[in-house]
Amino acid sequence: MKVIDCIKQAKSTLFSIEILPPLKGKSIQSIFDGIDPLMEFKPSFVDVTYHREEYLYKKRDGGYLEKVSIRKRPGTVGICAAIINKYHVDAVPHMICGGFSKEETENALIDLHFLGIDNVLALRGDSIKSEPEFVPEPNGHAYALDLVKQIEHMNRGKYIEHELADVSPTNFCIGVAGYPEKHSEAPNMFSDVKFLKAKIDAGAQYVVTQMFFDNSKYFEFVKKCHEMDIHVPIIPGLKILTTKKQATILPKIFNIDIPQALLEEIEKCKTDADVREVGIEWCINQSKELIKEKAPCLHYYTMGTSESTRRVASKVF
Repeated sequence: MKVIDCIKQAKSTLFSIEILPPLKGKSIQSIFDGIDPLMEFKPSFVDVTYHREEYLYKKRDGGYLEKVSIRKRPGTVGICAAIINKYHVDAVPHMICGGFSKEETENALIDLHFLGIDNVLALRGDSIKSEPEFVPEPNGHAYALDLVKQIEHMNRGKYIEHELADVSPTNFCIGVAGYPEKHSEAPNMFSDVKFLKAKIDAGAQYVVTQMFFDNSKYFEFVKKCHEMDIHVPIIPGLKILTTKKQATILPKIFNIDIPQALLEEIEKCKTDADVREVGIEWCINQSKELIKEKAPCLHYYTMGTSESTRRVASKVF
Protein backbone atom coordinates (compact mmCIF):
# COMPACT_ATOMS: atom_id res chain seq x y z
CA MET A 1 0.00 0.00 0.00
CA LYS A 2 1.17 3.52 -0.67
CA VAL A 3 2.33 5.53 2.33
CA ILE A 4 -0.16 8.29 1.56
CA ASP A 5 -3.02 5.76 1.55
CA CYS A 6 -1.85 4.28 4.88
CA ILE A 7 -2.02 7.74 6.40
CA LYS A 8 -5.41 8.57 4.89
CA GLN A 9 -6.95 5.35 6.17
CA ALA A 10 -5.41 5.51 9.64
CA LYS A 11 -7.57 6.35 12.64
CA SER A 12 -4.58 7.16 14.84
CA THR A 13 -0.88 8.00 14.60
CA LEU A 14 1.07 5.36 12.69
CA PHE A 15 4.42 3.79 13.56
CA SER A 16 7.28 3.41 11.06
CA ILE A 17 11.01 2.81 11.13
CA GLU A 18 14.11 3.48 9.07
CA ILE A 19 16.95 0.98 8.79
CA LEU A 20 20.47 0.89 7.38
CA PRO A 21 21.60 -1.84 4.97
CA PRO A 22 24.28 -4.05 6.51
CA LEU A 23 27.90 -3.40 5.67
CA LYS A 24 29.16 -5.06 2.52
CA GLY A 25 29.79 -8.74 3.12
CA LYS A 26 27.42 -8.98 6.09
CA SER A 27 24.30 -11.13 6.19
CA ILE A 28 20.77 -9.78 5.79
CA GLN A 29 19.97 -11.59 9.05
CA SER A 30 21.15 -8.48 10.90
CA ILE A 31 18.29 -6.61 9.23
CA PHE A 32 15.74 -9.20 10.31
CA ASP A 33 17.16 -9.22 13.86
CA GLY A 34 16.59 -5.46 14.01
CA ILE A 35 13.05 -5.60 12.63
CA ASP A 36 11.71 -8.69 14.43
CA PRO A 37 11.37 -7.05 17.89
CA LEU A 38 9.45 -4.13 16.37
CA MET A 39 6.86 -6.10 14.43
CA GLU A 40 4.52 -6.27 17.43
CA PHE A 41 3.91 -2.54 16.93
CA LYS A 42 2.79 -3.14 13.34
CA PRO A 43 4.99 -0.68 11.41
CA SER A 44 3.07 0.72 8.46
CA PHE A 45 6.25 0.91 6.39
CA VAL A 46 10.00 0.44 6.67
CA ASP A 47 12.39 2.89 5.03
CA VAL A 48 15.67 1.50 3.73
CA THR A 49 18.47 4.00 3.22
CA TYR A 50 20.74 4.08 0.16
CA HIS A 51 24.48 4.64 0.45
CA ARG A 52 26.16 5.95 -2.64
CA GLU A 53 29.35 4.77 -4.21
CA GLU A 54 32.50 6.44 -2.91
CA TYR A 55 36.14 6.28 -3.89
CA LEU A 56 39.51 5.85 -2.28
CA TYR A 57 43.02 5.91 -3.71
CA LYS A 58 45.24 2.86 -3.22
CA LYS A 59 48.98 3.02 -3.71
CA ARG A 60 50.23 0.51 -6.28
CA ASP A 61 53.64 -0.77 -7.32
CA GLY A 62 55.56 1.95 -9.07
CA GLY A 63 54.23 4.65 -6.78
CA TYR A 64 51.09 5.50 -8.72
CA LEU A 65 47.66 5.84 -7.16
CA GLU A 66 44.67 3.82 -8.34
CA LYS A 67 41.16 5.18 -7.89
CA VAL A 68 39.04 2.38 -6.43
CA SER A 69 35.25 2.42 -6.15
CA ILE A 70 33.75 1.27 -2.85
CA ARG A 71 30.22 0.82 -1.58
CA LYS A 72 30.03 0.11 2.10
CA ARG A 73 26.30 -0.56 2.29
CA PRO A 74 24.85 -2.01 -0.92
CA GLY A 75 21.57 -3.89 -1.22
CA THR A 76 18.76 -1.37 -0.71
CA VAL A 77 16.50 -2.77 -3.44
CA GLY A 78 17.10 -6.39 -2.43
CA ILE A 79 16.47 -5.59 1.23
CA CYS A 80 13.16 -3.91 0.34
CA ALA A 81 12.07 -6.98 -1.60
CA ALA A 82 13.10 -9.26 1.29
CA ILE A 83 11.19 -7.15 3.84
CA ILE A 84 8.03 -7.22 1.77
CA ASN A 85 8.35 -10.98 1.26
CA LYS A 86 9.11 -11.83 4.89
CA TYR A 87 6.93 -9.38 6.81
CA HIS A 88 4.27 -8.35 4.29
CA VAL A 89 5.00 -4.75 5.23
CA ASP A 90 5.55 -1.95 2.74
CA ALA A 91 9.19 -1.03 2.19
CA VAL A 92 10.30 2.42 1.08
CA PRO A 93 13.66 2.56 -0.69
CA HIS A 94 15.56 5.81 -0.65
CA MET A 95 16.39 7.12 -4.11
CA ILE A 96 19.24 9.61 -4.27
CA CYS A 97 20.70 11.91 -6.90
CA GLY A 98 24.34 11.34 -5.99
CA GLY A 99 26.05 8.65 -8.04
CA PHE A 100 23.19 8.18 -10.51
CA SER A 101 22.75 9.40 -14.07
CA LYS A 102 19.18 9.98 -15.23
CA GLU A 103 19.31 6.71 -17.17
CA GLU A 104 20.51 4.78 -14.13
CA THR A 105 17.76 6.36 -12.05
CA GLU A 106 15.18 5.34 -14.63
CA ASN A 107 16.49 1.76 -14.67
CA ALA A 108 16.45 1.56 -10.86
CA LEU A 109 12.86 2.79 -10.80
CA ILE A 110 11.88 0.22 -13.43
CA ASP A 111 13.37 -2.52 -11.24
CA LEU A 112 11.37 -1.26 -8.24
CA HIS A 113 8.21 -1.11 -10.34
CA PHE A 114 8.70 -4.70 -11.52
CA LEU A 115 9.09 -5.80 -7.90
CA GLY A 116 5.77 -4.21 -6.99
CA ILE A 117 7.39 -1.56 -4.78
CA ASP A 118 5.21 1.54 -5.08
CA ASN A 119 6.83 3.92 -2.55
CA VAL A 120 10.09 5.86 -2.84
CA LEU A 121 11.72 8.61 -0.80
CA ALA A 122 13.42 11.06 -3.16
CA LEU A 123 16.56 12.71 -1.76
CA ARG A 124 19.51 14.59 -3.14
CA GLY A 125 21.89 12.73 -0.87
CA ASP A 126 25.12 13.87 0.70
CA SER A 127 28.38 14.73 -0.97
CA ILE A 128 31.10 12.11 -0.84
CA LYS A 129 33.90 12.61 1.67
CA SER A 130 36.44 13.61 -0.98
CA GLU A 131 34.24 16.48 -2.24
CA PRO A 132 33.74 19.77 -0.35
CA GLU A 133 30.22 20.10 -1.75
CA PHE A 134 27.69 17.97 -3.59
CA VAL A 135 28.63 17.21 -7.21
CA PRO A 136 25.99 15.55 -9.39
CA GLU A 137 26.81 12.60 -11.60
CA PRO A 138 27.34 13.48 -15.29
CA ASN A 139 23.86 13.67 -16.80
CA GLY A 140 22.47 13.26 -13.29
CA HIS A 141 20.30 15.36 -11.01
CA ALA A 142 21.69 18.16 -8.88
CA TYR A 143 18.55 18.56 -6.74
CA ALA A 144 15.89 16.35 -5.20
CA LEU A 145 13.32 18.47 -7.05
CA ASP A 146 14.64 17.17 -10.38
CA LEU A 147 14.50 13.59 -9.10
CA VAL A 148 10.88 14.08 -8.02
CA LYS A 149 10.07 15.40 -11.49
CA GLN A 150 11.62 12.37 -13.17
CA ILE A 151 9.66 9.96 -10.97
CA GLU A 152 6.44 11.88 -11.60
CA HIS A 153 7.10 11.82 -15.34
CA MET A 154 7.43 8.04 -15.20
CA ASN A 155 4.17 7.90 -13.25
CA ARG A 156 2.63 9.56 -16.31
CA GLY A 157 4.33 7.20 -18.73
CA LYS A 158 7.06 9.63 -19.80
CA TYR A 159 10.45 7.99 -20.11
CA ILE A 160 13.78 9.43 -21.20
CA GLU A 161 13.37 7.88 -24.65
CA HIS A 162 10.33 9.78 -25.84
CA GLU A 163 9.86 7.55 -28.88
CA LEU A 164 9.07 4.45 -26.80
CA ALA A 165 5.68 3.02 -27.78
CA ASP A 166 3.04 1.38 -25.57
CA VAL A 167 4.83 2.33 -22.36
CA SER A 168 3.44 1.39 -18.96
CA PRO A 169 3.37 4.19 -16.40
CA THR A 170 4.80 3.55 -12.96
CA ASN A 171 2.75 4.16 -9.84
CA PHE A 172 5.07 5.51 -7.17
CA CYS A 173 4.04 7.39 -4.06
CA ILE A 174 6.82 9.95 -3.63
CA GLY A 175 8.07 11.13 -0.28
CA VAL A 176 10.62 13.89 0.33
CA ALA A 177 12.65 15.23 3.24
CA GLY A 178 11.83 18.27 5.35
CA TYR A 179 14.04 20.15 7.79
CA PRO A 180 12.42 21.64 10.93
CA GLU A 181 15.73 23.36 11.76
CA LYS A 182 16.62 24.25 8.15
CA HIS A 183 18.81 22.39 5.72
CA SER A 184 22.44 23.33 6.28
CA GLU A 185 22.78 24.67 2.73
CA ALA A 186 19.59 26.76 2.70
CA PRO A 187 20.08 30.54 3.16
CA ASN A 188 17.16 30.74 5.59
CA MET A 189 14.06 28.88 6.72
CA PHE A 190 11.75 30.72 4.31
CA SER A 191 13.80 29.63 1.29
CA ASP A 192 14.06 26.09 2.64
CA VAL A 193 10.27 25.76 2.92
CA LYS A 194 9.96 27.35 -0.52
CA PHE A 195 12.22 24.62 -1.95
CA LEU A 196 10.04 22.03 -0.20
CA LYS A 197 6.91 23.57 -1.73
CA ALA A 198 8.46 23.17 -5.19
CA LYS A 199 8.93 19.44 -4.53
CA ILE A 200 5.33 19.09 -3.40
CA ASP A 201 4.08 20.96 -6.46
CA ALA A 202 6.19 18.64 -8.63
CA GLY A 203 4.43 15.55 -7.28
CA ALA A 204 5.70 14.64 -3.80
CA GLN A 205 2.86 13.39 -1.60
CA TYR A 206 4.30 13.42 1.90
CA VAL A 207 7.25 14.72 3.91
CA VAL A 208 9.48 12.96 6.43
CA THR A 209 11.45 15.33 8.63
CA GLN A 210 15.05 15.31 9.67
CA MET A 211 15.49 14.24 13.29
CA PHE A 212 14.80 16.85 15.97
CA PHE A 213 14.77 16.82 19.76
CA ASP A 214 12.58 19.86 20.39
CA ASN A 215 8.96 19.31 19.38
CA SER A 216 8.37 23.06 19.15
CA LYS A 217 10.69 23.06 16.11
CA TYR A 218 8.44 20.52 14.40
CA PHE A 219 5.23 22.36 15.24
CA GLU A 220 6.67 25.65 13.99
CA PHE A 221 7.88 23.92 10.82
CA VAL A 222 4.41 22.51 10.15
CA LYS A 223 2.94 25.97 10.69
CA LYS A 224 5.40 27.50 8.20
CA CYS A 225 4.56 24.79 5.68
CA HIS A 226 0.84 25.49 6.00
CA GLU A 227 1.51 29.20 5.52
CA MET A 228 3.35 28.26 2.31
CA ASP A 229 0.29 26.27 1.19
CA ILE A 230 1.86 22.86 1.88
CA HIS A 231 -0.87 20.55 3.12
CA VAL A 232 0.55 17.05 2.61
CA PRO A 233 1.24 14.86 5.66
CA ILE A 234 4.42 15.87 7.49
CA ILE A 235 5.85 12.89 9.36
CA PRO A 236 8.17 13.68 12.29
CA GLY A 237 11.48 11.79 12.29
CA LEU A 238 12.77 10.79 15.73
CA LYS A 239 16.16 9.59 16.94
CA ILE A 240 16.94 8.20 20.37
CA LEU A 241 20.19 9.48 21.83
CA THR A 242 22.27 6.59 23.11
CA THR A 243 25.79 7.97 23.67
CA LYS A 244 27.35 11.16 25.01
CA LYS A 245 29.28 11.55 21.78
CA GLN A 246 26.05 11.90 19.80
CA ALA A 247 25.23 15.10 21.66
CA THR A 248 28.12 16.82 19.89
CA ILE A 249 28.29 14.85 16.63
CA LEU A 250 24.62 14.96 15.58
CA PRO A 251 24.35 18.78 15.66
CA LYS A 252 27.39 19.03 13.37
CA ILE A 253 26.21 16.41 10.90
CA PHE A 254 22.52 17.26 10.75
CA ASN A 255 22.42 20.97 11.60
CA ILE A 256 20.19 20.44 14.63
CA ASP A 257 20.12 21.72 18.22
CA ILE A 258 20.14 19.65 21.39
CA PRO A 259 17.72 21.30 23.86
CA GLN A 260 19.44 22.60 26.97
CA ALA A 261 17.25 20.51 29.28
CA LEU A 262 18.26 17.34 27.44
CA LEU A 263 21.93 18.36 27.37
CA GLU A 264 21.96 18.97 31.12
CA GLU A 265 20.56 15.49 31.74
CA ILE A 266 23.17 13.95 29.44
CA GLU A 267 25.97 15.79 31.20
CA LYS A 268 24.91 14.18 34.48
CA CYS A 269 25.36 10.72 32.99
CA LYS A 270 28.46 8.72 33.88
CA THR A 271 28.12 6.05 31.19
CA ASP A 272 26.56 5.65 27.76
CA ALA A 273 24.10 3.22 29.35
CA ASP A 274 22.90 6.14 31.48
CA VAL A 275 22.65 8.32 28.37
CA ARG A 276 20.53 5.67 26.69
CA GLU A 277 18.05 5.76 29.56
CA VAL A 278 17.83 9.54 29.30
CA GLY A 279 17.43 9.34 25.53
CA ILE A 280 14.66 6.77 25.76
CA GLU A 281 12.71 8.79 28.31
CA TRP A 282 13.13 11.96 26.26
CA CYS A 283 11.89 10.23 23.11
CA ILE A 284 8.91 8.75 24.96
CA ASN A 285 7.85 12.24 26.02
CA GLN A 286 8.43 13.59 22.53
CA SER A 287 6.35 10.77 21.04
CA LYS A 288 3.45 11.20 23.45
CA GLU A 289 3.22 14.91 22.74
CA LEU A 290 3.37 14.37 18.97
CA ILE A 291 0.63 11.75 19.18
CA LYS A 292 -1.48 14.11 21.30
CA GLU A 293 -1.09 16.75 18.59
CA LYS A 294 -2.16 14.18 15.98
CA ALA A 295 1.06 13.75 14.03
CA PRO A 296 0.21 11.43 11.11
CA CYS A 297 3.00 8.95 11.86
CA LEU A 298 6.08 8.69 14.07
CA HIS A 299 9.14 7.65 12.08
CA TYR A 300 12.04 6.28 14.15
CA TYR A 301 15.61 6.30 12.91
CA THR A 302 16.74 2.98 14.37
CA MET A 303 20.31 3.10 12.95
CA GLY A 304 20.42 -0.69 12.77
CA THR A 305 19.41 -1.40 16.37
CA SER A 306 15.95 -1.95 17.78
CA GLU A 307 15.99 -2.28 21.57
CA SER A 308 15.77 1.44 22.36
CA THR A 309 13.04 1.93 19.75
CA ARG A 310 11.17 -1.10 21.10
CA ARG A 311 11.18 0.37 24.59
CA VAL A 312 9.89 3.72 23.34
CA ALA A 313 7.20 2.13 21.18
CA SER A 314 6.03 -0.08 24.06
CA LYS A 315 5.17 3.05 26.03
CA VAL A 316 3.41 5.01 23.29
CA PHE A 317 1.79 2.52 20.85
